[in-house]
Amino acid sequence: MTIKRGVGCVLMLLAAGVGAQTYPQRPVRMVVAVVAGGSTDIMARLVGAKLGERIGQQVVIDNRPGGSSIIGSDIVAKAQPDGHTLLMASGSFGTISSLFKKLPFDIEKDLAPVCFIGTSPYVLVVQPTLPIKTVADLISYGKANPGKLNYAGSTPGSLQRLAGELLKRTAGFDMTYVPYKGTGQLMPDLLGGRLHVAFDNVLILTPYIRSNTLRGIGVTSAKRSVLFPELPTIGEAGVPGFHAVGWFGVFSTGKTPAAVVDKLNTALVAVMKEPDMRDRLIAQGAEPLGGSPEDLRKYLAGEISKWGKVIREAGIKAD
Repeated sequence: MTIKRGVGCVLMLLAAGVGAQTYPQRPVRMVVAVVAGGSTDIMARLVGAKLGERIGQQVVIDNRPGGSSIIGSDIVAKAQPDGHTLLMASGSFGTISSLFKKLPFDIEKDLAPVCFIGTSPYVLVVQPTLPIKTVADLISYGKANPGKLNYAGSTPGSLQRLAGELLKRTAGFDMTYVPYKGTGQLMPDLLGGRLHVAFDNVLILTPYIRSNTLRGIGVTSAKRSVLFPELPTIGEAGVPGFHAVGWFGVFSTGKTPAAVVDKLNTALVAVMKEPDMRDRLIAQGAEPLGGSPEDLRKYLAGEISKWGKVIREAGIKAD
């Protein structure tokens, strides 16, 4: 029995090695669990094109939105564990296990971290007709005018919603959450003054801040954005420790051979180090990283823990 078990282990190791040597054998599908055109989709297309050049096969982007990223994630979780189906995950992936009582997959077992791609700060903006020019002003105004401020967000587990919830709970003031299906729908109300406050991706809000149609008062990252070095972080502006950034990571199906994961990680890390790639991402306000599978695993665990606490304390439920 011991000999058979030993032979079996040797064969498994040999198979894994051969799989890595021959991978990829066909085009690779990268699932994006959100609609086309957003920051996650843009990141997937940039990374996918470069990854394809590195591994010698086309990387096909497949947008599968729905269910707060559950639909697309489930496709990857149930795919053949051979590295030919990947997921470009983003911030909402760290909230779904807290929002939904039951998922059709196990995040830890059915999806394998491959590479931590990078992070992207959000900007806190206010309607310029309000007497609010700083984060401190916002907090003071909210405390002095309970029930008068509202803020916009999309899905319950979106960073737009959760960053606002974290800020008001940490700073001790109130804002009313107003749900929208996406940035495209909330922006007219924000520009028209029917909404007062919003968090969103730095790239999306840049033209509005530059044209003074919205007033940027802080960024959500631990350090200032290269696009808005004049804006303080929310932590600098009076809410110590505040941190709520978008992030991107590539996952494969659980039980993908370690050698294949390593090959993909090596290729993706090289992609993130390419000067033109870094320049393009930095120009969009993102911070390219190119971390290990373990880096991504630890970061995701931290996000699940952090936002799970906010979701539970605020009583946030999935639609």
